[in-house]
Amino acid sequence: MPNDLATALPTLAVRASAIETALKANPPVLKLSDDGLDAQQKQAQDIALANANFLQYVRNPQTGDALRNEIMGVTAARESDITQATEACRTSKCYRVELYNYAYNLTTIGTVDLTAKVVLAVSQLPDQQPEIPQGLKDLATKIAVNSPEVQQALGAKPSEADALMASTKTSLNGTRCERSRHLCVAPTFVQSERALWAIVDLTENKLVGVRWTSVTGRGPRITEQNLADEVISEKYCLQNTPVQRGGWGFEFILTSSDGLRISSVTFEGKPVLNSAKVVDWHVSYSQREGFGYSDAIGCPTFSSAAVIPYAEPRFDDIQTAGSPVGFALTQEFRSLGWPLPCNYSYRQRYEFYADGRFRMVVASIGSGCGDDGTYRPVLRMELAGDDWTTAAWDGSAWKAWDKEQWTQQKPDTAYTKEGYELRLARANGTGFFVEPGRGQFGDGGRGDFAFSYVTRRDPAKDEGESDLITIGPCCNTDYKQGPEKFIEPTPESITNAPIVFWYVAQLKNDDTPGREYCWARNALAKGMYEPQAFPCFAGPMLVPVKKK
Repeated sequence: MPNDLATALPTLAVRASAIETALKANPPVLKLSDDGLDAQQKQAQDIALANANFLQYVRNPQTGDALRNEIMGVTAARESDITQATEACRTSKCYRVELYNYAYNLTTIGTVDLTAKVVLAVSQLPDQQPEIPQGLKDLATKIAVNSPEVQQALGAKPSEADALMASTKTSLNGTRCERSRHLCVAPTFVQSERALWAIVDLTENKLVGVRWTSVTGRGPRITEQNLADEVISEKYCLQNTPVQRGGWGFEFILTSSDGLRISSVTFEGKPVLNSAKVVDWHVSYSQREGFGYSDAIGCPTFSSAAVIPYAEPRFDDIQTAGSPVGFALTQEFRSLGWPLPCNYSYRQRYEFYADGRFRMVVASIGSGCGDDGTYRPVLRMELAGDDWTTAAWDGSAWKAWDKEQWTQQKPDTAYTKEGYELRLARANGTGFFVEPGRGQFGDGGRGDFAFSYVTRRDPAKDEGESDLITIGPCCNTDYKQGPEKFIEPTPESITNAPIVFWYVAQLKNDDTPGREYCWARNALAKGMYEPQAFPCFAGPMLVPVKKK
């Protein structure tokens, strides 16, 4: 690191010393600071660090050499964290402990039963990174503010309070952040109609680059606000809310980082979905440079996500030609400074139809950190039952998928005359056709250009059943958006099997006057700034397969 930065930030030497001490410890793990942890959190951390499965990868398995590991979070387990393996948490006090391995770029999650003082379940998530704690967010901001490159680009030293999105993970092609092999974040500073990204590598504790993006919009100055919304948290984040409406039954909850999740979904009393949720929003800017954000949406008090619920979930009727045909459950998520630059707004909607159709819908409402952004939301739908088969339409017939795989929606993709691309069918002849977005749903969508994945659900593995950390890098333009991690390197059979359907749309923003899309701005009207929004909608329709 540059000498001037080391001099300006004595905390870097303190952190280096702490890492060195942790490497000599047994186990070689840098614990989360006691500051801010209560007695139960400390106990949960200690129980996890005494568990062999949780510590499986803290050393090189061949040599026994210590690897760099750090506890990133210790949080009370909530309803959305409970899986088949952690059912005891419904009656016991449980905590979720997250461990990051810098050497392997691996996250390990342990669920600790504090009542029984045991670790109930451990899952390893390769090439995935947890949300960072406040201490690392503060460190990244200090590195950015005190780096000469940032000061030179801005023309002066910024204040730490000016940094936006400081805890949001990012990537920058050509550096070790690329493909998220290093843990990197990007404190961002807005100056006039431009935003400067200060990309900080927290694996090496240094600035690795600065990049400008163009933004538009003027308005009141952004100030720090409390992200906690106690009303929403108490009503929708701590427990499931049951719903019975229009022949449909389900529960919903606001998760830590996977948006609004629905679960135990039935239609006319028959199971349809175990769960559905939005795992990630991948936002990339400038294909030439290849950098951006991996966004999370979640509860205001149980998540480090910067894009939080703006209001309570709401129900709306769906009408066709003035007649009701179903209903929708909608949740809005917004950064507090939206629609100013480097602030985001997302909408999540579940549509339930009287004829058994179901559509999971997402929308970006802009404006983000640039006028050249591509948004890739990662949708996960876990189907009920364990006897599914998958087939894709090849232009003349349904071609079965024997093993886990993916497909990409392209201009030459073949559809049935009804617009179906995939068929998900059960042994009894029921199931769903998958109708991807092509601009036909009447919500202004211009086509999803989506990647679709089908993976085998294994109850012994937590491949997204509980809250998922960010599973994919922000800026890949190919199929490697995260779900492929549950397919490669050896695809499993999906014939007569339990499955998960993943869907990743690709939405390009546009700020061209009259053609705005995935965009928002502040407009001056009668002396006041009012937001103008131009959302881009995406999501597949699941249409019931009728028995012959």
